[in-house]
Amino acid sequence: MGRTPTREGAEVMALFRRKKKEAPVAGEQSASQLQTLKDAFALTRREKPLSILYMALIFVAVIVLGVLVGSAFGHPIYFAIISTPLALLAAFFFFTRQANSAAFASIEGQLGAGASVLMAIRRGFTTTPAVNVSRNQDMVHRSVGRAGIVLVGEGSQGVRILLQDEKKKMERFLAGVPVTEVIVGNNDGQVSLKKLQRHLKKLPKKLSNNQVREVRNRLKAVGGLAMPIPKGPMPKGVRMPKR
Repeated sequence: MGRTPTREGAEVMALFRRKKKEAPVAGEQSASQLQTLKDAFALTRREKPLSILYMALIFVAVIVLGVLVGSAFGHPIYFAIISTPLALLAAFFFFTRQANSAAFASIEGQLGAGASVLMAIRRGFTTTPAVNVSRNQDMVHRSVGRAGIVLVGEGSQGVRILLQDEKKKMERFLAGVPVTEVIVGNNDGQVSLKKLQRHLKKLPKKLSNNQVREVRNRLKAVGGLAMPIPKGPMPKGVRMPKR
């Protein structure tokens, strides 16, 4: 987890961290969507080059299947025309799955990758990245939702100490609020980057919406959004969260 983020990885993490903004005009929105599609295509071609070939094969296979079915009914051209949009849909569905997988692969092992994935959750959780950071670039992120407070650690084995420290602080400030600890990784007892969002969404809901708002307000009131400054040099690539 200690790799320095590449430029491409930083771009992907920026895409993950998109926040809600004011709706752009139609032209700007179309241009933005087109640029996002281009970036996703370039990323997929770089991380999974064979997926582009498979996408083309899926497109051709669906059309060929449509022609064969049409030939059986005596209307091959008609069925070929009907199968074209279905072929596009099937190829695009495959592409989106591959692009998503490529995005995770491009940030796997990079500093702050877990925060990027957490901040991409649009409903149910509010994430504050890097609420606790060590000199070795281990870090803990905090997500608040109906499951309570979820502390997500990423880094070396030393991140467990950071998680325990942060859990004690949350239990002191917010007694009675459920606190769940999660460590990002591919070892036993850890949650992989790809499954992190799904894992949080599957956590049992223990708080009402009103209680979630109260927890968020109390965290702001006690200054719980500030990232502690570790002793020694600041870890590279860590951004101070906005208050």
